Amino acid sequence: MRKHLILPLLLVLVAGMWTSFAVAQTTGSVKGVCKDVEGKPIAQAQVEWVGVETGHKYTLKTNNKGEYFSLGVTPGKYNVTLSKDGKEIYTLKNIPVAMDETVQDFDMKKEQAIAAQAQGMTPEEAKARADAAAKAAAENKTVGSLNDKLKAAAAASEAGDYETAIVTLNQANEIDPTRDLIWFKLGDAYRLSAPKQADPDEKKKRYEMAATDYQKAIDMRSASQTAPKDSDNNVKMAAYYNNLAEVDSKSGKIDDAVSNYTKASQLDPTHAVMYLFNEGAVLTNAGKVDEAIVAFDKVIAADPTKADAYYWKGVNLIGKATLKGDKMVAPEGTADAFRKYLELQPDGKLAQPAKDMLASIGATVETGYGKKKPAK
Repeated sequence: MRKHLILPLLLVLVAGMWTSFAVAQTTGSVKGVCKDVEGKPIAQAQVEWVGVETGHKYTLKTNNKGEYFSLGVTPGKYNVTLSKDGKEIYTLKNIPVAMDETVQDFDMKKEQAIAAQAQGMTPEEAKARADAAAKAAAENKTVGSLNDKLKAAAAASEAGDYETAIVTLNQANEIDPTRDLIWFKLGDAYRLSAPKQADPDEKKKRYEMAATDYQKAIDMRSASQTAPKDSDNNVKMAAYYNNLAEVDSKSGKIDDAVSNYTKASQLDPTHAVMYLFNEGAVLTNAGKVDEAIVAFDKVIAADPTKADAYYWKGVNLIGKATLKGDKMVAPEGTADAFRKYLELQPDGKLAQPAKDMLASIGATVETGYGKKKPAK
């Protein structure tokens, strides 16, 4: 009696085991280890298996040891791609998956050696090439991050939010403190934020920080081996010196400001007129009349059509005027300077002040200065 009961029970168990075994064998599993060219694990990378015939896709992630694993993969041929941070590292084609375990490692050092051998390179040459490629990739990633910070800082500055710009640019320097452009832009942010400070000490501090950052930018670009290859190197350096000169003038360092404006004009002759004009303006505000006149004469020599240079030269010449009785006697060339301005800008914003200056020295207003008078 008992034998008849046990036999059907065994048959049921066997049938159940057979059913489970049959289901388990319909799919396979994949696993592997991913290593870079130095033999180090590639952690937090993506390993994507895409079925050649079916199009089925399995996206797996490596752990800190560079390992990945997945069950339930439909048998067939797959293209397998290793990538990290959205960038493809290596792809293998037509990898077969059966109804068992498929091991597929990514050994980039080994793949590099195979590729080098195919190209007739020594292992050393292959490593050098790989190192150069890795360095270029790292540089591109860094530059991308810095550009994002620069764009964010520029947007903040345009909105007048210099505090956010300063924070953002300091974050960029934490990524890479060797970029002269970041220091230059940080100097700009401090310089532009200074006038907004109600506390005189804080305002002074902002100008000092701006000057420090501009000098860092200048020193870095001067020491760079690649900067001289930049066709705009001198133009950029001139801009650095120009902004440093402006901070110097705001800080009362007139001699430093003049020196830096001069350097800017020498580095970038194309824009020398602007730098020399700035120099003349600083000297005018400082009451250094003779030096200001020389600066504006340089502007006029570089661009005889720069109307404002004639006006401010005239203003400085009037600063040298003397009184003869109750009459003001201005140095020679004073009236000519104002008349030249009126010739170039008869309706300019300084036209009326120029006429008033001429009246103050008893000179007539003429707008035909420099032109030959027709023969009678």
